[in-house]
Amino acid sequence: MSEREFEPTSPHAASATSADSSGTPSSAKIVLAFAAIYTIWGSTYLAIRIGIETLPPFTMIAVRFALAGGGLYAVLRVFGTPRPSWQKWRDCAVIGTLLLCGGNGLVALAQRTIPSGSAALFVAMVPIFMVLFDRLWAQGPRLNALTIAGVTTGFLGVVTLVSSSNPGETRHLPLGGAAAIVFATLSWSFGSVWARERDLPRSPFMTTAMQMLTGSITLAIGAVAMGELRDFDVAAVSVRSWLALGYLILFGSIVALSSYVWLLQNVPVARVSTYAFVNPVVALFLGWWIAGEVFTGGLVVASLLVIAGVVMIHSARSKPAPPRGEVDAASAPRVGTRRVLPETERA
Repeated sequence: MSEREFEPTSPHAASATSADSSGTPSSAKIVLAFAAIYTIWGSTYLAIRIGIETLPPFTMIAVRFALAGGGLYAVLRVFGTPRPSWQKWRDCAVIGTLLLCGGNGLVALAQRTIPSGSAALFVAMVPIFMVLFDRLWAQGPRLNALTIAGVTTGFLGVVTLVSSSNPGETRHLPLGGAAAIVFATLSWSFGSVWARERDLPRSPFMTTAMQMLTGSITLAIGAVAMGELRDFDVAAVSVRSWLALGYLILFGSIVALSSYVWLLQNVPVARVSTYAFVNPVVALFLGWWIAGEVFTGGLVVASLLVIAGVVMIHSARSKPAPPRGEVDAASAPRVGTRRVLPETERA
C-alpha cells in the first residue's frame, strides 16, 4: 500500500495532497483541525501540571513523544508508508528539537516554578513571534492593519484573562522559569515558520512521527544533562501522573500535533497561531465546568477580547497578488510545503 493510499480521512491526518481538485483543503477539515488544537491543547496545561507532580519534566515529555512517535511510525511503516529519506529526517530533527524540546520541554520545566496562568500569558506571545518570523525570515505576507489589531486585541485579552483569574500572579516570577518559557515561545514560533519551507513527507502523520521521535532524543539528552534520572523512582509516580501522561501521548501528541502540522501546510501562519489565544479560554472553561471555579465579569471581558482577536486575524487578508507576469519564487503558490513555479520558470 502506498503512502497516498494510507492517508486517513480524518482532518488531522489529511495531507496537503488530500485537498480538493483546486488545491484548496475543505472548510470542514480546516474547522475540525482548528477544533483539535484549540480544545486539546487548551487542556494540556492541566495535564502537564498533573504529570510533573511526580514525573521529572524533561523525562515526562521525552517519554510522551518517544512512545507516541515510535508507535505512530511503526503503524505507518506496517501499512506501507515509504521510509523517509535522510534529508527529511534531518529537517524533522531540527523541527522536532525546536518545537518539542525547546517548546514543550521548556514549558513543562517552567511550570515547576511559575503558575499556569502566567505560563498561558507567556505562551500567548507565540502569535506575535510567528507573524514576525514569517515576515522577516520567510518573507511572508506583509502585516496589514487588521492582523496587527487582532494580535494586539488577543494579547490584551490574555492579559485580562490572567489578571482576572489569578490577580497578581504575574509578579515576582522566578527569573529562571520566566526565561525558560520565553525561550520556549521563541523556539516554537521559529520552528513553526521554518518548517513551512522544508521538503517534508507528504503525510502529516509521518512528519509528526519523525518530529516526535527526533525531539524525544534531544529531550532525553536534556533530561540526562539536568540530572533528572539520578534520583528518579518509577514506583513513586502516582496514578494521576500516569493518566496525565497517557492523555498527552494520545490526544496532545498524535491528534493535536498532527492537526497543527497539517494546518501549517494549508493555512496562513497568523491564523494557525490563534490557538495560543484560545487555549487559555478553554483552560478557563474547563476550570469552571470541572473544578467549579468562579466565572467573573472580568473573565467575560477577557474572553470577548480573545474571541475578537481571533476573528480579526482569521478575517485579515494577505497582501494583494503581484501583477500578472511578475510572479517569482517568493510569491509562487504552494503545494504542501513546496512552492510551485509556473512552467516557464521551473528549473
